[in-house]
Amino acid sequence: MTFSLAELMTCAASRVFDDDGEVLATGIGLLPRLAASLAMLTSNRDLMMTDSQSFMLSTPNPVSGLAEHSGQDNENWMGFSRIFDNVWSGARHALVGPSQIDRFGQTNISALGGTYAAPKVQLLGVRGFPGNSIFHANSFFVPKHSKRVFVEGECDVVCSIGYNPERLPRGYTFDEIDIRQVITDLCVMDFAGPDHQARVVSLHPGVTLDEVLDNTGFDLAVSEFLAETAVPTAEQLAVIARLDPKNMRARQLKDDPPGVRVSVRETG
Repeated sequence: MTFSLAELMTCAASRVFDDDGEVLATGIGLLPRLAASLAMLTSNRDLMMTDSQSFMLSTPNPVSGLAEHSGQDNENWMGFSRIFDNVWSGARHALVGPSQIDRFGQTNISALGGTYAAPKVQLLGVRGFPGNSIFHANSFFVPKHSKRVFVEGECDVVCSIGYNPERLPRGYTFDEIDIRQVITDLCVMDFAGPDHQARVVSLHPGVTLDEVLDNTGFDLAVSEFLAETAVPTAEQLAVIARLDPKNMRARQLKDDPPGVRVSVRETG
């Protein structure tokens, strides 16, 4: 059975929702959205999802293949007021793609380089990251694991709250911060190391630990039960193909690499 790296990452990301029960899943970006949809159809049938506008879905929308979301199974109306009820009560799990992540789990989607007043690159702005990061679970999806993403020092702009005691809002504790997992093209990590240190949990097939460490701008803990990331099952691949019939997932990672890394020695 063959599979792509995009499919491996999608399946790995879907597992962040396995034990959530009835919470609102928000996947920002095609592969995160595909991961949340996969979880809703396989590992967590209680998961909730919207059409990204104002309706709850009984069955997730395909990420490709439909010009309009006609014929979707709408569960109920869910406007902004109800979305915020979920956010502020902790009944939401967002899978997002930050541009930078630092050793505290703080993230940046706002600007890169320069100064705050005059950055070299202007991105989205902080959006909803500050409030969302203190109230509910967040996981991160990183298509390219590098020191440009996992930065030395703090993020250029701190958009979300992490395990940094100097930035913890007054009256809050680390118990109110819930960073679950980080899915990259090399590995799966969490922040369950000593003192909430980022920790490598599993390596994707063919990836070495040294490769992960060399491409991260800060020190990482390593799980004593370090494993190989589970490969997709036939059922998962079938569901992914149904959700993405136009195979847009193949365009999300450069050159659509295979899910199992092939070494130079093996190809030679």
